[in-house]
Amino acid sequence: MAYQELSSATTVLIESAGLDVSLVVDRVSMALDEDLAYGPDATTDATVPSDQTVKAFVAARSPGVISGVPVAVAVLDLVIGAGRWQLVSHKPDGSALAAAEVALEIVAPTRGLLTAERTVLNFLCHLSGVATLTAAWSRAVAPAKVRDTRKTIPGLRVLEKYAVRCGGGMNHRMGLGDAGLVKDNHVVAAGSVAAAVGAIRASNPSLPLEVECDNLSQVREAIDAGVDLILLDNMSIDAMREAVQLAGQPSGSSGTSVGGRGSRGDVGGNSGVRFEASGGLTLATAAEVASTGVDFVAVGALTHSAPTLDLGLDGQQIATPSTTDR
Repeated sequence: MAYQELSSATTVLIESAGLDVSLVVDRVSMALDEDLAYGPDATTDATVPSDQTVKAFVAARSPGVISGVPVAVAVLDLVIGAGRWQLVSHKPDGSALAAAEVALEIVAPTRGLLTAERTVLNFLCHLSGVATLTAAWSRAVAPAKVRDTRKTIPGLRVLEKYAVRCGGGMNHRMGLGDAGLVKDNHVVAAGSVAAAVGAIRASNPSLPLEVECDNLSQVREAIDAGVDLILLDNMSIDAMREAVQLAGQPSGSSGTSVGGRGSRGDVGGNSGVRFEASGGLTLATAAEVASTGVDFVAVGALTHSAPTLDLGLDGQQIATPSTTDR
């Protein structure tokens, strides 16, 4: 289906968020197609005068973190057309919103705004929900960092991982080719942790590499193989703390060192090893997990289970049609 063009201001807004313009247009167009595949907005066209203009507000109905403003603006451009509506004000992505606080103020033709409304809110509510949940995890695990996973909604990975960044989190790999992650099935196929690490280093020596370990023997093997990042999968608090301490011990040592963040830099040749906790983590236990000294906490729920942030769009008054170019 053919849509309008983006304005130069919208293009700049998308690019300044670190997003690809063509990807945003593609995802927004797919979403709009779901609403408009069966014809134009029959209800709106029948009930709203064609020359009517409205001033509208997108406001938070519950507190959270806003994310997705550039995507929402793209929706309005594609439906209404650049220069035919005005973004009066908006909160930058990553901003905290109080309940009832306005995130966007818009002046637009009523018909176009109502046609675009659900798609605007679908993106804003979902991405803001991801950002809001990420912010809660970021606070809970500090000074460790929360990272996302590849457990994303098909087609929305780039936007969801953007929302994670808006919430103060960090992105893990974007796909299967930008980093290596040796998991249990890879270890079984290769024969051992060391064999799997050696195979990846031989084929992609510059590829960032992380190894998943579910016991301390594997952790020791990964450290001895020179792995820089180790994923501690479904380990107990005590086991994670001991794994972090292992990084400060010379190979073959059975002694213990002082655990926790910051201590490893003072000990031996394994001081560069970083650790990530994963598996069965909850906000209730997040601080305890972080206290083990891990550098990162991997949370698939940031994207696969984030509740939407309750945002609503309300038109409060009819305004004189705006001709302000965007």
